[in-house]
Amino acid sequence: MLIRNIALIGFLSAVFLGVNAHAQGQGDSVITVPGVPVGATVSLGGTVVPIKDVTFSAQIPGRIKSIAGEEGDFFEEGAELIAINDDDLLAKRRAAWANLANSEAALRNAGVQYSREWISPYGGEQNDAMGGLGSMMKSFTNPMQGMVGSGSSPGYDRYAQRYQYGTQLEQARSQLAAARASIEEIDTKIRDAKSVAPFKGVITKKLVEVGDPVQPGQPLLKFADMSQLQIKVEVPARLMPGVKKGMVFPARLDVGDIDIQARVVQIFPIADPDRHTVTVKLELPPGVPGGAGMYAEVMITDVNAKVRDLPVVPKSALVWRGSLPGIYVMNEQNKRELRLVRTGDEVGVDGIAILSGLRVGERVFVKGVESRGSDSGNSWN
Repeated sequence: MLIRNIALIGFLSAVFLGVNAHAQGQGDSVITVPGVPVGATVSLGGTVVPIKDVTFSAQIPGRIKSIAGEEGDFFEEGAELIAINDDDLLAKRRAAWANLANSEAALRNAGVQYSREWISPYGGEQNDAMGGLGSMMKSFTNPMQGMVGSGSSPGYDRYAQRYQYGTQLEQARSQLAAARASIEEIDTKIRDAKSVAPFKGVITKKLVEVGDPVQPGQPLLKFADMSQLQIKVEVPARLMPGVKKGMVFPARLDVGDIDIQARVVQIFPIADPDRHTVTVKLELPPGVPGGAGMYAEVMITDVNAKVRDLPVVPKSALVWRGSLPGIYVMNEQNKRELRLVRTGDEVGVDGIAILSGLRVGERVFVKGVESRGSDSGNSWN
């Protein structure tokens, strides 16, 4: 790119200033064709893509309940785009809340039983009124309780009762936690039944309609941010030494054959192992006509190719015969002869490179503004 910029300066001084008189309407002129060192470029086809896009997929089974709009409709961030019928989930949620209420009641009951065992293990108020008679009566009704060799004692029975009620209390707590987790799981599925816009954008494609049955993983809707467009192109690995982030390359859109300058904004870190290419994204200038999905061409400089001198002439030197470009060249007899040429890329403000049909150093005829209108009557010789 540096070589091309230096060459452009020489071209502007040698050609554009030399033909400035005829550009101002002061008649025809003859110029000597300069050469501009130009490296080989490779034209790569790419696709115009939005800066951000997302495809929504079904997370739960069901039927499509609603779709917010059609292709091209704009939505703000957080707007609901598509929803799946969630009546069965709402029913399960009500059942889960009932189960939660039962778990809370079981926890309260287990807590009361456990507290009573600590405060009054043998009958509570009745034991206090009998002044210890309850303990004697319990020993009387269970004769084995007082036997030393039986492996049982009043203290051991109290411990066993406390442990049992403590276990029931822990089980009630676990059941309550499970009931709450079940509600959270159902609430998550209810949220998954609706897809909201993660950013400002438009619907680019609907893949289902209202009433369609869907299964988890099935694509539903495509949504994209079209405020900024990019060109996505697959660059061969051998050309990557000449591609750096921030560099600007000439590009051409498939809309009115528009030439633009695109800046490299992203280079993927890994090459495709099958095609041996690297994905590169280039940012398009604001206000460029067209949209996502269009075809585009990017001219990438091949740093491995030798630099060659290409003849460059003003665009006003071209003479068109239908779709064929030609240039009037001054021969050895100092007479004009029309020669067909093959044009290349634009150079500078008003120059164009000639790929074939013209050599550096030859003299070409450039018509002035006043005499351009009579060119239609010129012949081929």
